[in-house]
Amino acid sequence: MASVSYTVPGLDTGAADRVVGLLQIRLHALNDLALTLKHVHWNVIGPQFIAVHTMLDPQVESVRAMVDDVAERIATLGGSPKGTPGALVAERTWDDYSIGRNDAIAHLAALDLVYSGVIADHRGAIEETEKLDPVTQDLLIAQAGELEQFQWFVRAHLENADGTLRQASASSETEAAQTVS
Repeated sequence: MASVSYTVPGLDTGAADRVVGLLQIRLHALNDLALTLKHVHWNVIGPQFIAVHTMLDPQVESVRAMVDDVAERIATLGGSPKGTPGALVAERTWDDYSIGRNDAIAHLAALDLVYSGVIADHRGAIEETEKLDPVTQDLLIAQAGELEQFQWFVRAHLENADGTLRQASASSETEAAQTVS
């Protein structure tokens, strides 16, 4: 049984349900990312403080705009976007950001892993929406491109002269932060 009672012309309610479900997880991920970026912004210290502190605010604003676009797409498709903290925590499949007050480079190493997860999941949703809803796919493609650019900004601080990332072998935020400290 479809949970949406109507959707956009040319899309059946079953497909709309699937797309709404995909978008809801993206909404949670983007809300979480915006909060994480602001958390890093407030907790970054060290010699690169001002560069990282000021780099993050435009990212926060852009991700917040992505949140709004995803929520409005859910509503357009006949769904009801869930934007509450409780829904985010209850439905997310990832752990909370684990780094508190720390050196800028340590935060960036951890943030690189956060971006990797968000981008990989966005790309998965892009693949799933290819046949279901190309309009939603276009939205996600544009967002993925912007997220990838933000990750590049982060990685530019972490790249060695040979092109490798200092924290490349890390599998957790804590390990990434410790690798570069």
